[in-house]
Amino acid sequence: MRTEAQRRVDPLVTGIQERWEGQGLPGGPWPFMAMCSVGRLHQLLNKALDAELKKLGLARTGYFLLTTLALTSSGGARLSTLSRFLMLHPTSVKLTVDQLKAAGLVTRTRHPNDRRATLVTITEAGRERAGAVNDALESPDGAFAAFGGEMHRELFEALQAPRLAAGDLEL
Repeated sequence: MRTEAQRRVDPLVTGIQERWEGQGLPGGPWPFMAMCSVGRLHQLLNKALDAELKKLGLARTGYFLLTTLALTSSGGARLSTLSRFLMLHPTSVKLTVDQLKAAGLVTRTRHPNDRRATLVTITEAGRERAGAVNDALESPDGAFAAFGGEMHRELFEALQAPRLAAGDLEL
């Protein structure tokens, strides 16, 4: 069953459709409208996420890094691995790790089998902080509430085919 929000018409979209042909633009409006929709959704998701993260003293990259570490079997990963997984420049990952280490949320050690590599490991405090964010993101009273219920799963599933078609499996 569609919600009221899903039944509403977006005046930006209908306006684009109506004007596209009248302005003589080549092609159809759908690629432009898809990019606008994804961009606007991205901004809305980030705004909601940032509101929850601010309450818990984390930045987006820190949250993604902590959760990525929490999902590993050992709770740790090389800096280079984190950079690839998070699709961030190694310097950005290093700076984020520095901030999380100062807050007691991760530790940094030499990799036991590769002296050139640095191993980052989540602490218990880091697990608790990531868990608190995850709980906040599911709260019916939080900033992420508009995306709640089955919408998280539906959004994830809807984005899989285009993301994978664009080659987002290279790790």
